[in-house]
Amino acid sequence: MKKFLLPLLAFALAVAAPAEPLRVIFDTDVGNDVDDALALAMLHSLQSRGECRLLAVTLTKDNSHAVAFTDVINTFYGHGGIPIGRVTNGKTPEPGKFLKAVTEARDASGALLYPRRLAADAAVPDAVELLRKTLAAQPDGSVVLIQVGFFSNLARLLATPADAASSLAGRDLVARKVKFLSAMAGRFTDKKSKEYNVFIDTPASQQLCKDWPTPIYFSPWELGDSMKFPAISIERDFSWVAHHPVTDAYRAYMKFPYDRQTWDLTSVLYAVRPDRGYFTVSEPCRITVNDKGQTEFHADTQGKHFILSATPEQKARALEALIQLSSQPPDQLPKGEKKP
Repeated sequence: MKKFLLPLLAFALAVAAPAEPLRVIFDTDVGNDVDDALALAMLHSLQSRGECRLLAVTLTKDNSHAVAFTDVINTFYGHGGIPIGRVTNGKTPEPGKFLKAVTEARDASGALLYPRRLAADAAVPDAVELLRKTLAAQPDGSVVLIQVGFFSNLARLLATPADAASSLAGRDLVARKVKFLSAMAGRFTDKKSKEYNVFIDTPASQQLCKDWPTPIYFSPWELGDSMKFPAISIERDFSWVAHHPVTDAYRAYMKFPYDRQTWDLTSVLYAVRPDRGYFTVSEPCRITVNDKGQTEFHADTQGKHFILSATPEQKARALEALIQLSSQPPDQLPKGEKKP
């Protein structure tokens, strides 16, 4: 009898044991569009739920206000110690439409409305150096990278030599430490169109699609365009606090009210919950980028690339999850904040 009970007990313990939070690195061009801010809020909510652990945030937006804004969001959600890395000589140095509106907002006394750990002009690590250091410290095959900006940082990572952080060159370090890459990138139904994240740094996109050693799951332009984040959610679902940096960013980005595409949010949802059936995953394929910055699909049963899509039913489920996760309050209200 014992020989039957022991396997059953082991199975029961395995089922009851909570899964270890997924180790995540978020690479973003926050400041160019507001969906990055919502995606970062989602990651903090997922971390609060014990589903992931945000190891680092690396920026392809080369502006000090992008650093400060990221620090504001991390601090707001109670995770202010998460390291931030900034791209060197990035493609979009301008401050954008909402970064300064949030990072420089003041209350009636003149104090910063949103506390942060870093000063506005604080020096932070180079993004590629932070990527190497962070990956080297993780168990093999344990990290999921989410890339919702340009491919600049990740392409440069592939080309790095061994250093003090790791004896492995960049491509080998990625192959050893990364489980998969979830990328908001590409446009496939209109072959003449270019997707912003890809064409802004076309050489980096070409290199990454060619040389990245792990599976890549592409959440294309078409998917996020087909699911709009509703203005009514911004107006109501975030009202658990009097001042919220994400809703302030949303209102500063465009004339409110408006519904905005959920591009970057879809990559976060798939990365952390790939087995929940929110999306349909294509057969293996191979994606390349031509010299015009257009993504090209190639059938390849041995390919490591996959494209996400969704049925109407999946879109309804996924959009509800995006709304609920991005608007979820942290465990405790930020210091100094009160319910309205």
